[in-house]
Amino acid sequence: MIKRILLVLLFSVLILGGLFGMKFFQINQAISQMQAPPPPLVAVADVKHEQWPASLAAVGSLRAVAGINISNEVAGQIKAIHFESGQAVKQGQLLIELDSATDQAELQGLQAEQRLAQIRYQRSAQLKDKKFVSQSDYDQNKALLEEASAAVSSKQTLIAKKQIKAPFSGELGIRQVDLGQYLPVGSAIILLQQLDPIFLDFSLPERYLSQLNVGQQVAVNVQAYPDQSFGGEIMAISPAVEQQSRSLKVQARLKNQDRRLHPGMFAQVQIVSGKQSSVLTVPDTAVTYNPYGESVFLLVGNDKGFTAQNRQVQTGQSRAGRVEIVSGLNAGDKVVSAGQVKLRNGMPVAVDSQAAPGERGAAQ
Repeated sequence: MIKRILLVLLFSVLILGGLFGMKFFQINQAISQMQAPPPPLVAVADVKHEQWPASLAAVGSLRAVAGINISNEVAGQIKAIHFESGQAVKQGQLLIELDSATDQAELQGLQAEQRLAQIRYQRSAQLKDKKFVSQSDYDQNKALLEEASAAVSSKQTLIAKKQIKAPFSGELGIRQVDLGQYLPVGSAIILLQQLDPIFLDFSLPERYLSQLNVGQQVAVNVQAYPDQSFGGEIMAISPAVEQQSRSLKVQARLKNQDRRLHPGMFAQVQIVSGKQSSVLTVPDTAVTYNPYGESVFLLVGNDKGFTAQNRQVQTGQSRAGRVEIVSGLNAGDKVVSAGQVKLRNGMPVAVDSQAAPGERGAAQ
């Protein structure tokens, strides 16, 4: 019985061993017949030597020349609204009327008292000349007239404050009140902004102080209009350096006749100095940005073709689709400008005869 079991096991092992050997042989045959994959195709660009106008780069924020939340100085109920949200208004234009019926009635009473005080004062002045009224009575009537006149003026001022007007010309925001609403003192009614011109606030490190001047031209780009540049000029430079950041606050003024720029917008700023500087540049698509720094794939030629070598670089400013290379490359070097995703350091590559898609128009 044991011999039969051993024979069955031996026969099974022989069969399985034969099948495994045959499969192993087939796999080796298939591997030997397979060809190595072709090297990946990449676009290549030259490291160029260019002359760039010397400039400083910064980021800032747009701010209205004048911008406030219009509010009421005295409490009251809204009697009339004379504006629409988003409307352009002139300085002194009436916006809100608060109910002043009670104040108008009180004003009439105060004006009656003023007229009576005026009559008493004039009568005492006439009698004083004839020595029929004492000096003290005359002074008292004069003081009563002045007091009545002050009360009338105070009530008129209160009534005037219930007519809320635009303090300057500009554009209104979204209305925050409704007809008939009671407004406590200081209630927000609507935002008023003067948009032309518009201010740009930004900061620069203190080392650039010698390169800044009032009247210097700036070029501004905003995300809402990426293909358009807005011009302006520096109008103020802070006389003090921020102690914590060691930076200077700078303010520029931009024309905004078409109202495209709005307060609060994030802005990229270029301050042009008028001088030229020699820089090395590559297409912005050639640079890979990582937390530990920037890198490019440098094309290295050998007797078998080309390989891609990963090279750490230090970048500078970016302009018109090209990036300044401060260190890490030399003029004339060739870098991969498209197809880096499939590359590894030292990997063979095939060079595309055409430039990267984003550079083809510029190359023509």
